[in-house]
Amino acid sequence: MPAAHETRQQRQQAIRQILASQPVSKQSELVRLLRERGIAATQSSVSRDLRQLGIAKLGSAWAETATDAPADNPPPPDDFVRGVAAAGPHLTVIRTAIGAASRVGVFLDRSGWPEIVGTISGDDTIFVATASAAQQRRLIARIRAHFEF
Repeated sequence: MPAAHETRQQRQQAIRQILASQPVSKQSELVRLLRERGIAATQSSVSRDLRQLGIAKLGSAWAETATDAPADNPPPPDDFVRGVAAAGPHLTVIRTAIGAASRVGVFLDRSGWPEIVGTISGDDTIFVATASAAQQRRLIARIRAHFEF
């Protein structure tokens, strides 16, 4: 029986091969394709693998977000942010170009910005949680200064 890290490495290698050879729009589809190759996978393991590999949903398919950069520091997606607004004292809403929210969300998750507690990305919208209203104000100022929109 292979060690857990060997299984993970095989699964991650297969994920890259699959995504390089065909568009995949859902994690459940990726799980099915892995199983067809004889590789054990669950939605949660695939989700972790995608995050570790720096792969995010861009538009309607999964793709690597930064192929020439280290996975923990993808290039900033400066051209995709369209606006930012407060939604209550702890929630910030960021609007992006259609299909770009996941890429911007990955950037925010990896940015290390202390104001960010967590993010949820949709297709063109990101919800960013902050611990306080003061942190939210700092985050909005940082986003406006960092992204050109």
